[in-house]
Amino acid sequence: MTVDIVEYDPSWPTQGRQAGTELIDAIPGLFLDVEHVGSTSVPGLAAKPVIDLMASVATLDDVTPGREASLKLLGYRLQETGMPGRLFYFRSSDDGRRTHHLHVVTADTWDTRNERLFRDHLRTHPQVAAEYAELKRCAAAEEDDGLAYTQRKTELIQRVVDAERAARGLPSVPVWEE
Repeated sequence: MTVDIVEYDPSWPTQGRQAGTELIDAIPGLFLDVEHVGSTSVPGLAAKPVIDLMASVATLDDVTPGREASLKLLGYRLQETGMPGRLFYFRSSDDGRRTHHLHVVTADTWDTRNERLFRDHLRTHPQVAAEYAELKRCAAAEEDDGLAYTQRKTELIQRVVDAERAARGLPSVPVWEE
């Protein structure tokens, strides 16, 4: 599987908002917050053309089979990732290309989610966003495996998240969840 990095698409924020609204409207009362995270949520940043969303729920048990059926009607499919404290869904286009990722986490972890901290840092530090874009382009050109591509980015992501966590008085935690 090759990793395709494309130039920033100014429609990504709108796509993120629309996908979040669609989730909230389709399953009233489940999601406490839904945000667009990941590279497509950072203005100007080259990215894989996949809209990453993070949604909080009171407990993961609130994602009942009936609510999961509603997600399936929207095209979201559950994927077991082994990441603790999270449910992960993906949505694909008719040709099988992934278009959306949905990370469902608990509300008690919302304010300290590494994905949100990383996104916020990139939005306010354009030089770090440029460094990250260059790393992503190199990793995508040199790796033909999505996992290897992700692992290549881990050192920079960890450095940025550590700085954001320290600025908020939070302890460092690994960004690579297993």
